[in-house]
Amino acid sequence: MKKLELFEDEQQEIASLAKALSHPARIAILQFLASTPTCISGDISDFLPLSRTTVSQHLKELKSTGLIQGDVEGLKIKYCLNKEGIDKLKNAFGELFNEITPIENKTC
Repeated sequence: MKKLELFEDEQQEIASLAKALSHPARIAILQFLASTPTCISGDISDFLPLSRTTVSQHLKELKSTGLIQGDVEGLKIKYCLNKEGIDKLKNAFGELFNEITPIENKTC
């Protein structure tokens, strides 16, 4: 049995989403995609201060967790935020933050 299997599915999912958010480049990519009114075709590295290789690696991580989607359109890939994935992220972290809110006036 792997140690990850000792934790609930929900805990593993939150950890996976947190890992996807754990690099500033991925945050920048999500913010960039959120700020554009249409999906981006072509090379996102044209819009961010990152190399194509770096952007590609980060896009792969974001796509594997379902936070973005990329559809092949001719020779290019069209990237956008995945609404379902972003909603899942918001709900998972919202619930987590509600669960871990400190109790007022509690002292240790």
